[in-house]
Amino acid sequence: MSSVTPSFLPSWMLPTLGAMLCWGLWGFIPKLTTQYLSPKSAILYEVLGAVLFASLLVILFQVRPQVHPIGIPLALSTGMLGFLGAFCFLNAVTSGPVTLVATISALYPIVSVLLAVTFLREPLSLRQGIGIALGLVAMLLITTGE
Repeated sequence: MSSVTPSFLPSWMLPTLGAMLCWGLWGFIPKLTTQYLSPKSAILYEVLGAVLFASLLVILFQVRPQVHPIGIPLALSTGMLGFLGAFCFLNAVTSGPVTLVATISALYPIVSVLLAVTFLREPLSLRQGIGIALGLVAMLLITTGE
């Protein structure tokens, strides 16, 4: 990926922007989907979409999955949690405004950061801590009065 990244950007920036775009669409499309399908049906089609994409990766890029007794259960749990989160999101946007559901659920990195600081001993600067606190304040501000 770094070969297509302009020299003034860090190598991780394009994939990060790609994730932002994909997840932004991921947060919007379910509101449309649940106008036509129940969350239970929608999650099944989402899983099918993920399986199709994974199959394309295997075929097009000749991916040969690595095997590791710890890595596999961790990856499987990540997939299950991702789809459980997606199912919760689908249920939320069925009755709630996507503007609030997407914004609040998009604060999920706070959980990841706190876990990384606690269990992986990753450092957190004062500035980053203030950013997290402001994210929590933002969540309170956008939900107050609803």
